[in-house]
Amino acid sequence: MANVMEIYQLLPKTNCKECGKSTCMAFAVDLLARKVSVDDCPPLVNDAKYKAGYDKLSEMIAPVSGVTDTGLIVHEDKCIGCGNCVVACPVNVANDPLGAGSGKAPTSDKVIFKVEDGVVKARNVQECRRFGENRILCVACIDTCPTKAIEFV
Repeated sequence: MANVMEIYQLLPKTNCKECGKSTCMAFAVDLLARKVSVDDCPPLVNDAKYKAGYDKLSEMIAPVSGVTDTGLIVHEDKCIGCGNCVVACPVNVANDPLGAGSGKAPTSDKVIFKVEDGVVKARNVQECRRFGENRILCVACIDTCPTKAIEFV
C-alpha cells in the first residue's frame, strides 16, 4: 500500500488550491484516506506534463477488491491458512473463549477470522476493534501473519 510521501511525489506540488485543499500534501493525505479522488486535482487531470503521475496515482488509489467496511482485506493468494490471526484476534478470543483463544478452531459464529478451505476468511467484520465509535488501532492479526496476507486500507 502506498504512503503519503509516495502519493505526494506524484502530485504537481504547486499548492494551487484548485482541489479545495490548502496544499498538495493535504490533498495527498486525503487521497490516501480516500476522501478525494485523483480526478479532484485539476492540474493533474488537465496538464499533459502530469499524465505519468496521474496514471500512477490512479493505479495506486484504485478501489481494492475484497475490502470490508473496516478497511480489512485478507489476500487469499498470500494466506497459508496457519490460523495465527484467528488465535491472536482479541475479538475472536472474547467471542469464543474456549475455541479460538486456546488455539482450537473457533466454535462461535461471532468470530471475525476463521480458516475455511485452507485460507482465512473474514466474517463479522463489524465486530472488529478498528470499526465503530470506540475504535482502536489494533494490529494483532497483521502482526501475527507470517505472509502479510492481512492488511487494512
